[in-house]
Amino acid sequence: MAGIVVVGGGFAGVWSAASAVRLARSHGVDVPVTLVSAGDDLVIRPRLYQAEPDRMRVALDRILGPIGVRRVAATATGIDTARRTVATVGRDGTAGEIGWDRLVLATGSRLIRPTLPGAELLHDVDTLPAAAALDAHLHRLPETPPRDGRFTAVVVGAGFTGLEIATELVDRLRAIAAKRAAGERVRVVLVERADVIGPELGAGPRPQILGVLSSLGVEQWVGASLAAADADGVELSDGTRIPAATVVWTAGMQASPLTAAIPGERDRLGRLEVGDELQVSGVPGVYAAGDTAAAAAEPGHRVMQSCQHALQLGKFAGHNAAADLLGLAPAPFAATPYVTCLDLGSTEAVFTNGWDRTVVSTGETAKARKRKVNELWIYPPVDDADELLRQADYRFSHRQIGEPQVA
Repeated sequence: MAGIVVVGGGFAGVWSAASAVRLARSHGVDVPVTLVSAGDDLVIRPRLYQAEPDRMRVALDRILGPIGVRRVAATATGIDTARRTVATVGRDGTAGEIGWDRLVLATGSRLIRPTLPGAELLHDVDTLPAAAALDAHLHRLPETPPRDGRFTAVVVGAGFTGLEIATELVDRLRAIAAKRAAGERVRVVLVERADVIGPELGAGPRPQILGVLSSLGVEQWVGASLAAADADGVELSDGTRIPAATVVWTAGMQASPLTAAIPGERDRLGRLEVGDELQVSGVPGVYAAGDTAAAAAEPGHRVMQSCQHALQLGKFAGHNAAADLLGLAPAPFAATPYVTCLDLGSTEAVFTNGWDRTVVSTGETAKARKRKVNELWIYPPVDDADELLRQADYRFSHRQIGEPQVA
C-alpha cells in the first residue's frame, strides 16, 4: 500500500498527517502516511511579523515523528493524478517520485510580488527567510550613514498583515534607533490603495484600528499605491515621494502554484474547488486543505486563507483521506465560528466575532488573547504522540480547554 501522501509542511499539512494517522489507528489499521516538505520545520507563519522571526518554527520530526509519519525532505514539483504520483526534487538535486493511494495537497499560499521599478528592494514577512532578512536589515540600519528616512518604514497594504507589521515596526524601529541613533526620527507610513484602512476587515473594528494607528503615530496614506522604489525611498502612484530605507510589501496572496497540477476548478485566489468532504471536485482520491482549498465555511462564506481555517481543514482532509482509503464514512467539513484577533503593537489588539467582525474586546483583554493565540494555541504538541492524536480529532477545538481557536 502506498498510503496517504500529504504535500506541504505547514499547519494544514501537519494536521492532515496527524488526523489520518489518528483515524487509522482508531480502527486498528496501520496506514503509511508520508509528508513531503522542503523544510525541516513547521514555520509559525502568523508570527513572522514579530521580532526575532527565526524563533518562529518547530521541528517537524518532533511533531510527527512520534506518530510514525515518514517525512521526505524535498520540493514537490509535479503531481500526476492519473498515475497517482508526486514528482520531487531533493536537496541534492536528485529527482524522485512518490506513489500515493490518497493525496492531500496542503502547500499553502504565497505573496504576490509586484513587477515595478525597484521591486527587488521590497521586504516581506511571507516566509521565514524573508522575515529574517527584514529583521537583519532593520538591525543594520544604525550602521548606515545618517540620512533622511534612515529609520522610516513604508508598509504597502493595510490589510491584516500590513496592520500587524506596521504597528509592530513602531517599537522595533524605536528600540533599534535608541541604541545608536538616539533622537533620530522614526517614522512608519502605511500605504493602502483603497480609500479606507483595512478594507477587507470591515467597518466594525476600524475605529479601534484608526485610534491605535493615531496613538502610535503611524501615518496613513490611502487611495494610493506603490509606483516605484529605490535605495533612498519610494514613489507613490499619486506622485508623492517618501524617503525611506525600509519598504515592506504585504498586498495580495495566491494559492500555491502546485494547485495547477490538479485538473480541477480554481477560484480567483487559485484555490481548488472542493466538496463537503474536501475532496477536489471531479478528482477522486485528491483532497485539498489550508490555503489551497476553496471550501465553504458556512452559507455565503468561504474559508479564509488563515491559520484558523488551515488547522480545521487539515484535520478534516486527513480524516477523510484515511476514511476514503479504509472504506469508512467521511466527515463533512464544518468550520468553527469565524473570529479574528488582530495584533496592533506592543500593548493593543482587537478581537472580533463573525463575518461582520463585531468587536468583542480591545486593549489589554484582546492583547492577552492574541498572546495566547501566538504563543500557545497555534502550536502543535511536540514529543507527545498521545496528545497530538487527541488534538488531531476534527471535533477537537480549544473550546474544550476554555477558548476557541483563533486566526
